[in-house]
Amino acid sequence: MSHDHHDEGNGISRRRVLECMTWAGTGVLWTVTGGVPHSLGLVGSAAAAEAKGMTFLQISDSHVGFDKPANPNALGTLEEAINKVKAMPAKPSFMIHTGDITHLSKAQEFDDAERIISQAKLDVHYVPGEHDIIDEEVKLYKERYGRGTKGGGWYSFDAGGVHFVGLVNVANLKGGGLGSLGNDQLEWLEDDLKGKSKSTPWCCSPISRCGRCIRNGAGAPRTAPARSTTSRALAR
Repeated sequence: MSHDHHDEGNGISRRRVLECMTWAGTGVLWTVTGGVPHSLGLVGSAAAAEAKGMTFLQISDSHVGFDKPANPNALGTLEEAINKVKAMPAKPSFMIHTGDITHLSKAQEFDDAERIISQAKLDVHYVPGEHDIIDEEVKLYKERYGRGTKGGGWYSFDAGGVHFVGLVNVANLKGGGLGSLGNDQLEWLEDDLKGKSKSTPWCCSPISRCGRCIRNGAGAPRTAPARSTTSRALAR
């Protein structure tokens, strides 16, 4: 799930799809089979409706508070997406919001998002986008979603026999907006995976900015320890 695939024909990336899906009033349903995550399609599609086994739902970039022409009613499109989730015949095991819950990290924006998302009545996991952590001391995001996390908000959990890892690479953006994980987070990742059997599949939640940074090192620190840590973690 950490790859940032591109359609060679038209240059559309999976990341771009994630940016647009909540504004289109939908989300993506996933499952994990044989240790590999597979997309079952958008919520409301026939494939998603027929899903069996452990599934989880992904929404992203709801940008609650945004009101420009591109999406003058961001809260309304988030509500549309959640209404589709509520109508699913088989509920997912959980939901993950992969960043930019809000547009300007305002308390009312967080409150409005929570009011709508909670209506899905699912266990929800969050990782921040850069728009969620622009308030002083990142207080508003951490108060709501940062309890029990490490460092800038990274954490892990288990569901359906799969180990999920939520990483954060928007806390210290580099030149050109390139995301950065940092040595502390990479070292935590290695330590986190040490307690898991090699037969346990693990899935890195899609990162808000540079979704490919774990697999090919983009956005990771260029130091040897960081590269070594990433290699050891991925060698599992």
